[in-house]
Amino acid sequence: MKIAIPTRDGVVDHHFGHCAYYTVVETDDNNEVVKISTLASPEGCGCKSNIAYEMKDMGITLMLAGNIGQGAINKLGSCGIEVIKGCEGNVETLVRDYLAGKIVDNPQICDHHDCGHHQPTISIVLPKGIV
Repeated sequence: MKIAIPTRDGVVDHHFGHCAYYTVVETDDNNEVVKISTLASPEGCGCKSNIAYEMKDMGITLMLAGNIGQGAINKLGSCGIEVIKGCEGNVETLVRDYLAGKIVDNPQICDHHDCGHHQPTISIVLPKGIV
């Protein structure tokens, strides 16, 4: 599997279309990370760029995103890329938590551009008995 994460300074960037770059994580059949690379972010708005098609050509099938608009979700989806929204924090920790089944989608989407005041949330699924 190949996973893309909008990134800035090693953490999830809260604006998919304006991130510094995308971290691309490749895993094997045992959900072990086998390769980490970066993909340059296009200039301007991500949903109006060709980044979804580039990711599709690279074999990326999942994006772990902070905030992202419906237009970008639709474009990524049309390229066969599932989007999990509401992610935040250190990229390596996020990937480890996703592979452990601890990350779930946040149904909230971004409905505007360049707001600069997002407050992302992340849901973590804990084993039974842990509060």
